[in-house]
Amino acid sequence: MTSRADDHVPDQDEVTAWVESVAAFSTEEWGLPPITGRILGLLMICDPPERSAGQIADAIQASRASLTSNMRFLTAIGLVRKVRVPGDRTAYFRIEDDAWHKVIQRKLDGLGRFGAIADQGLALTGADGPAAERIHNAQRSLTWLRDIADDHPLES
Repeated sequence: MTSRADDHVPDQDEVTAWVESVAAFSTEEWGLPPITGRILGLLMICDPPERSAGQIADAIQASRASLTSNMRFLTAIGLVRKVRVPGDRTAYFRIEDDAWHKVIQRKLDGLGRFGAIADQGLALTGADGPAAERIHNAQRSLTWLRDIADDHPLES
């Protein structure tokens, strides 16, 4: 009998290494604390997709206090949601299905807001000259990125 790719069950060391990779990426690229990246990594790879705060803390070796503040943050920004199981008083957490779309959209929105700042810079420097050219270069890059996202929307 041949094994399908989705039948692969990673061992705990593989899972831990992958969760640490997500944590490192989240820290380096987004400036998040490592624990926040570990939570995201764990919730992306765990099966079933819901975990209690205690299960998350145990899996990533975090204190409950640190975990609680990070879960509040991830819930507030809409990447993680709290779920309840009927008949169970424990709260569980899962990563939102569109979490990464939200992350990217926030970045694009932030880059788009730079347009108003660039316009203010051009008002200060005038439309010509070295400073204006640097501002125009930034605008072109950001417009290019926005246009790519607009032309290729994420499909579910």
